[in-house]
Amino acid sequence: MFSQRTKVLQISLVAIFSAFVVELIFGLVSNSLALITDSIHALLDTVVTLVLLLAARWAIKPPDAEHTYGHGKIESLGGLIGGIAIFLIACFFIYESINRLQSPPPSILPGLFAIIGGLYTIGIDFFRIILLRKSIKAIGGTTLKADFYHAFMDLGSTSVAIIGIILVTYGIYFGDFVAALILGGLLAVLSIKLIYKTALDLTDIISPELVKNVQEITNSTEGVVDTGSVLMRKSGDTIFADITISLRADTSFEKAHEVSDSVEKNIKNQISNAKITIHFEPNWKDVPLDGKIFEIAKSVKGVKEVHNVNTNKTKGKTYCNLHVMVDRESNLVSAHKISEIIEEKIQREIPEITHATIHLEPFITVPKNINIEDIATEEKIRKIIEEYSDVKKVGRIVSLKFENIFKIDIDCSFDKELSIEKVHDLTSEIEHAIRIEIKNSVITIHPEPN
Repeated sequence: MFSQRTKVLQISLVAIFSAFVVELIFGLVSNSLALITDSIHALLDTVVTLVLLLAARWAIKPPDAEHTYGHGKIESLGGLIGGIAIFLIACFFIYESINRLQSPPPSILPGLFAIIGGLYTIGIDFFRIILLRKSIKAIGGTTLKADFYHAFMDLGSTSVAIIGIILVTYGIYFGDFVAALILGGLLAVLSIKLIYKTALDLTDIISPELVKNVQEITNSTEGVVDTGSVLMRKSGDTIFADITISLRADTSFEKAHEVSDSVEKNIKNQISNAKITIHFEPNWKDVPLDGKIFEIAKSVKGVKEVHNVNTNKTKGKTYCNLHVMVDRESNLVSAHKISEIIEEKIQREIPEITHATIHLEPFITVPKNINIEDIATEEKIRKIIEEYSDVKKVGRIVSLKFENIFKIDIDCSFDKELSIEKVHDLTSEIEHAIRIEIKNSVITIHPEPN
């Protein structure tokens, strides 16, 4: 697609440059200031088309160490330089037109020769308009659209020049100078607009409506709590957006990444030339109290795992309980220090918590490759469990050994009428009984209704 745009702009460049050469030569030979002025307008189009062509070529160059946002600003810089040059030339032609209007009629007046030069440019303009219009429909591109608009402007200015020359042939000799004056003014206005636009581009100006649109798209994306800063800039045809979003603080990293991808996809659906960077921050506003406590405890150095977090209110006061796992090799002093830090941090960040009760547990890492214990150990476990009449059935027993640690998983069926509290008490008692018989064991009992 980029190569097709480049080819179209190359054809347009050759065509408009030929119009500049023909108008300049025919204007000088026929002494038509209007035609010479219009040739400079053609030169402006040539410069603009050249800039667009270079931009189309450099747009496919990847960012490098010195141009991390790509090379799109070269287009703006070239347009600024070209605009300044054309403005100075336009001022010269305005001055020359006024000077000739105040002078005696020249000995050589423009005639048919000058009209032929203008008609050639009219033909070139129509050719460019048709070529660019078909290409825009087929492959699109802002560079082609910009050249299409300039072709229309050139068509209008050349028509004014021809009208001025025709007036001369009817004896109104100053018609050529008036046409040149009008075209000089038009060139000055166009060049000022070009200078202004490219100067703004170089200062990274961006449409407030575009920023607002991006904010609305982001806020409407599922999972986004709020949209923070939206920083945008344009480089060539590419719009860069740096967006900060707020997500619920208990959102997992995987889910946060999914939400970020959704935001990027939704923006690109409406702004296809956007390159987006998403930053996400935690938002605690709608996170349950248990979730906040969990994250606070997890953030403390030395904490390996947190579970069974719960809160309750009594007489207008809020209390929390949580189980915290620390390194099993830690002594009581260092483990207690961790629990103190957790409690202080919870009360500092959540003032409504009156007291935090922390249950310390040893953390054991279970490796991926461990040895299956012998059947004799499983039979020993089964006999211990069968002593409990409330256990109706002993299912699968998986006994795994690594280093000096036993990892034991047991499936047990209990009377379906038992309360969950009673089942919990029974499983804790069974785990304790097994732990007495099998030292250094880590036991998990999975209760099921019989």
